[in-house]
Amino acid sequence: MGLTEDRERFREVGEQRREDLSEFISHGDLGGSDPDRVKIPVKIVDLPEFEYDRREAGGVGQGQDGQPQPGQPVEPEPGDGDEEGDPGEEGSEHEYYEMDPEEFARELDEELGLDLEPKGKRVVEETEGDFTDTARAGPRGTLDVDEFFKRGLKRHLATDFDDEYVREGLFVAGADVDDVFAWARDQGIPVSRAWIADAAATLAEERGDPVESLDRWESFDALDDEVDREPATHRIRREGLDSVPFRREDERFRHPEVIEERERNVVVVNVRDASGSMRETKRELVERVFTPMDWYLTGKYDAAEFRYVVHDAEAWEVDREEFFGIQSGGGTRISSAYELVAEILEEYPYSEWNRYVFAAGDSENAGSDTTDSVIPLMESIDANLHAYVETQPGGAEPNARHADEVEDALGDADDVAVARVSEPDDVTDAIYEILSTEADGDGAATAGDVARGRTDGGENR
Repeated sequence: MGLTEDRERFREVGEQRREDLSEFISHGDLGGSDPDRVKIPVKIVDLPEFEYDRREAGGVGQGQDGQPQPGQPVEPEPGDGDEEGDPGEEGSEHEYYEMDPEEFARELDEELGLDLEPKGKRVVEETEGDFTDTARAGPRGTLDVDEFFKRGLKRHLATDFDDEYVREGLFVAGADVDDVFAWARDQGIPVSRAWIADAAATLAEERGDPVESLDRWESFDALDDEVDREPATHRIRREGLDSVPFRREDERFRHPEVIEERERNVVVVNVRDASGSMRETKRELVERVFTPMDWYLTGKYDAAEFRYVVHDAEAWEVDREEFFGIQSGGGTRISSAYELVAEILEEYPYSEWNRYVFAAGDSENAGSDTTDSVIPLMESIDANLHAYVETQPGGAEPNARHADEVEDALGDADDVAVARVSEPDDVTDAIYEILSTEADGDGAATAGDVARGRTDGGENR
């Protein structure tokens, strides 16, 4: 195996030894990536190269005056396959492993054990499928003959009865037409009184005697013990059908099934506290949680849009570049952010968009703003998931109550997640807490359900 093959083999080993996602998310340089390309640092292994003998100087071939010294790489002579060029032009070629958001999402699913299946919402195309749908009206050529026949046959079966069995009721001692009619109805036989009266008259004419004298059975019970009623289906198999009673309302006309292709789209509103208490370390923890989740959702959905809101006592929208770095000197009123979020999401109807609202801060909030305003706003904003990330390096301060109050009020809701991050090593746990809540939340209690005292699909607590 030559040197070129060795270098390729070592390059492959290096890429396989790239940092795992947990380490990268918690401690790596997230700023080297962009929304469409994630650059994961590679743990480089030394590529093979020739070096001058490191043994003690002396001996045949010891170089002097510009000759290679001990430990110095031996440079190939020009013309040995290397092109001339400035040193280091491609020195960083193998320092990063690049992946798109789709691959990042797959890797994070595997790393954290996530299982998020995005929902298709907005209809982007309608196509005609097979003629599987039916309607009561349509061109005669699309009449569903099979369905037409089935409906007529069902009616026939519903009105058919074993006439010989009913006639035997006329042979019960002392039974008149009304008695036979009552007995037949008790048996669930769909026969009319008029039919029984006609049958009784026919029997009387055939015998020349009044029907009251035809007393073959002592009672209806005796008749039932001796004579079995034949089901209509058995009789049809044996004798066939002369006709089926079709009606106009039995007609069904075939139409093509309308197939809706739905785009798996999402809008994510990221919210961050920019007040004076949000120092650089806290802002970095927010970035370490939010940035990978943005990549993940970009990879999971067909189309993803991101909006960024920062707030102190007031809220305003910024672009991504400003979001993680901006800081103000004001106080904190978290409800101002949710008021702006509600306005932004009016552009994205919940019937057409998957919606996520991710907020982060140090849990410090003004007075009773959380209970009086923030929680009612969270309950009123329809979203796949509301999440709040508390960033408090070293543990929460006594006045940092927002996360606890949200958890106390909405902790039973499966569309609300609260996570706490005090150091970089907590980041992946927070991401799992948030994204696994969405993955497990289909059909479960929402923030609105919890607010109304209802869980488990609407049952009263």
